[in-house]
Amino acid sequence: MTKKSFLTDVRTLRKRARQHIDEGAVTSGYAADRKAVLKLLNDALATEIVCVLRYRRHHFMARGIESKSIAAEFLAHANEELGHADLIAERIVQLGGEPDFSPDSLASRSHAEYIAADSLANMIKENLVAERIAIDSYRGMIQYLGDQDPTTRRMLESILAVEEKHAEEMADLLGGLPPGKTG
Repeated sequence: MTKKSFLTDVRTLRKRARQHIDEGAVTSGYAADRKAVLKLLNDALATEIVCVLRYRRHHFMARGIESKSIAAEFLAHANEELGHADLIAERIVQLGGEPDFSPDSLASRSHAEYIAADSLANMIKENLVAERIAIDSYRGMIQYLGDQDPTTRRMLESILAVEEKHAEEMADLLGGLPPGKTG
């Protein structure tokens, strides 16, 4: 069995680069199912947008003696989730797709739920639940992609690291509330 050559001669590379030029960054070496990846990414985009909206609501609705620093944490997370949404939308376009920002379908496409919550403790809990959902979702996407789309995989891995940090911060906040405030 002969091993497929990793390097291609320059003439062949140049020829391939001119073929299907309308596909932009997606070359013949792209091994993933582009349609499936675009769906995954649009669902991830919806999840991030729902998380932005939930965190922002919680930022403005946080009340109580402990609320000022927690509200600031909610706002920081909202801004980081918005950054994730931007990265995902940009990657969708690079893959020749269209980011779906339609408000009509955001909630149904999102893996996480938008739950308003009625107390500071419940806001933290709902954000922690959403982060845990995001963690498992991103892990699944990363496993699905494997080596077929290393650029998207690396982007998702970087987002996953932030989601894990968010979950840990929410768990710390929940653990730091006075007794009787977490239920």
